[in-house]
Amino acid sequence: MLYTIKILLNHPTRLILTVTGIALCMILMLFLFGIYKGVSDGSVEYIRENKVDLWILQRNSTNILRGTSILSAYHTGRIKKNENVTEVSPVLLLLTTVKNSNKRSTIFLAGYDTETGLGGPPKLIKGRNVKTDNEIVLDNSFAQKNGFNVGDELIIFEDTLKVCGISSGTNAFVIQYAFTTLAEAQSLLGFPGIITCYLVKLKKTSDIDNTVKELQTLIDGSVIYNHNDFLKNNIKEMESGFLPILYAVASLGAIVLTTVLSLILSINILERKKDFAVMKILGSPSGFLPKLIIQQAVFISLISGGLSIVLYFPLVSIIEKLSPEVSTIITLSQIILVLIIGLIMGVLSSVIALSRLRKIYPLEVFYER
Repeated sequence: MLYTIKILLNHPTRLILTVTGIALCMILMLFLFGIYKGVSDGSVEYIRENKVDLWILQRNSTNILRGTSILSAYHTGRIKKNENVTEVSPVLLLLTTVKNSNKRSTIFLAGYDTETGLGGPPKLIKGRNVKTDNEIVLDNSFAQKNGFNVGDELIIFEDTLKVCGISSGTNAFVIQYAFTTLAEAQSLLGFPGIITCYLVKLKKTSDIDNTVKELQTLIDGSVIYNHNDFLKNNIKEMESGFLPILYAVASLGAIVLTTVLSLILSINILERKKDFAVMKILGSPSGFLPKLIIQQAVFISLISGGLSIVLYFPLVSIIEKLSPEVSTIITLSQIILVLIIGLIMGVLSSVIALSRLRKIYPLEVFYER
């Protein structure tokens, strides 16, 4: 291993550039995994934290992320009359535009029943929940990006709303949630009798399957999901739109990593072509030279992995300050996975470079140009 390190240190500038380039590729992979975790949590945290038993939507609707559901708001009383129902909250979700001075931004506005609290913000980090129609809770990323704080006012259509709270877990990356009363959301939409879905809580002793059948007979054109199934539907929808991009960019990073490292190893082999020929003619063990190349690849991969971890967190901190809507969550398992990918790509690079080594013949030691 000492000889391996000595070979690499013969060209310190090349080593530094190689390690830095590979570290940047690994940072890219860490960032993509962090973005994925942040988006997956932010997209479905609203659903996950609203721990209800049933979600009632319009028939053919499977999710609220990229689906449309329109129901009448007048079924609330009929649902409440069911003996197994303890709480029901109609929720209206709509895309709308917020005006702040001359700037306009889009939000995913959730109007909910403030008496039950179902369908409201999953977690508040500042201020309080909505109490009146002229109040709104904003997502933390949206508030930072647009300079809003508790007590500020914003305009939606012609209504002026006061920011009463800031929430977390409501950043879906491409858009952020906001929360107001159901009456205010319906007023903004212009159709007071329209909602998106019903959130229903049942008695612990109730038979969910029978209750679902009873409720479906009450609401024509509806579909009812239990909480776990509805959460899975939304996760699947989120992954179908985001995972392909993640895999494509991460794969590109892995290809670049492998290409750079295999080129550097090949150059090292060519530069020490005569030394390796001498080793062969002196009878070095058959596995010595391949082991030397693999050790170089592993050493560079490990150093690059360590550097990527050191640089990742300050770089992400800068990115999140410049773009608050970018929310990353990195876990230990993700870090380990990227390091393992780096090692695998390193070994693969050495295997590619070994083709150069096999073309070196012992008699080349006597060849003079």
